[in-house]
Amino acid sequence: MGICKSAGLPVMVLVIAVTGIRGQESAGNLARKRGVYVGAAVGGAFWGSDVRYKDTLKKEYNIIVAENAMKFDQLEPKRNLFTWKQADDLAAFAAQNDMALRGHNLVWHQASGWISQAAAGLDRIEMQGILKNHIDSVVGHFQGKILEWDVVNEGLDDASGGLRDTFWRQRIGDDYLDSAFTWAHRADPKALLFYNDYSGEGMGGKADRIYALVKGMKDRGVPVQGVGLQCHFASAKSFSVADIDLNMKRLGALGLRVSVTELDFRTALPADSAALAVQKDNYARLLAVCLANANCKSFLTWGFTDAYSWVPDFFPGQGAALPFDAEYKPKPAYQGMVQALTDAVGIRPALRPGPVRSQEVTLGFLRGSMEYSREGTPGSGTRAARNALGKWMEPR
Repeated sequence: MGICKSAGLPVMVLVIAVTGIRGQESAGNLARKRGVYVGAAVGGAFWGSDVRYKDTLKKEYNIIVAENAMKFDQLEPKRNLFTWKQADDLAAFAAQNDMALRGHNLVWHQASGWISQAAAGLDRIEMQGILKNHIDSVVGHFQGKILEWDVVNEGLDDASGGLRDTFWRQRIGDDYLDSAFTWAHRADPKALLFYNDYSGEGMGGKADRIYALVKGMKDRGVPVQGVGLQCHFASAKSFSVADIDLNMKRLGALGLRVSVTELDFRTALPADSAALAVQKDNYARLLAVCLANANCKSFLTWGFTDAYSWVPDFFPGQGAALPFDAEYKPKPAYQGMVQALTDAVGIRPALRPGPVRSQEVTLGFLRGSMEYSREGTPGSGTRAARNALGKWMEPR
């Protein structure tokens, strides 16, 4: 990989090299040709005065998700009082720029304000009514505009291994997840409905619990159609491409879509050229895994410019986690994504022009494009991907 050979060069040289790539073809345009959505979470800067923010989104991506604007507190700050302005702005922006839109999220334990305060005094029926009304109202409001909804976010407890003991579970019961997916499906039958969580990207304990959760839902006839892998990683720590690949495949064998939903690779600050080279490699490898699995059709970072990132506030001394620097210059990480997309030529059909929902209303992409044996090993449908992307899939 060329960037590794250049790791000892001054950072300025690396930035200039990546900027040259940007002038040829954007990641978003390449992604359309490769049959995948590549995008980012949109934060408060979207509504600010920094024109570079929207300009970069329009030029570089083909899908966006609201960082906060579609969460419970933002859309329903008081009981049955909905505020749509910011979320509507995002939906309009996506439509105007031929971008897909993810919805994030309908049910989360960190909802605060009136609902967390009122929950203690409500019984099961009352709490079900509040949740159903929120889902009916929100999903109904955006019907036909959302490609993928994160219906339940982070519903598993890390300590116990079971369901997180949220106020939703305390007042409604374990079946609140099934109900949430059922209500969301009724409100928009064509939206793809996801369970989204962290630390379950590769094979292992948390991933196994997520697998068991969604398999159980599938077995009960609950309309869960995808799993969101958040992918908040430390760039210096190794991660197993093979494990992530296997996890995507076993979820695909259940008939489930997989999306990389909140990716960032944080690194120690200040980030030197060697750290940026490792980060570039990590971005390329993870995108290659997605491209190699036909059930992975969305790849989003949590933000896109280091100018606006959650990482430094939560991980002091760390940052530089995103594909663009604080001045909106594409970093080696961006070049890594472009390289993975470039290498993926011919492994899946391109996205067709026109409204994104018209080509994504079913899970038909799993049929014909990927085959599984009873043991879950990939069939002939992935051989072209292996040939094209094998250099990224090897252990590091």
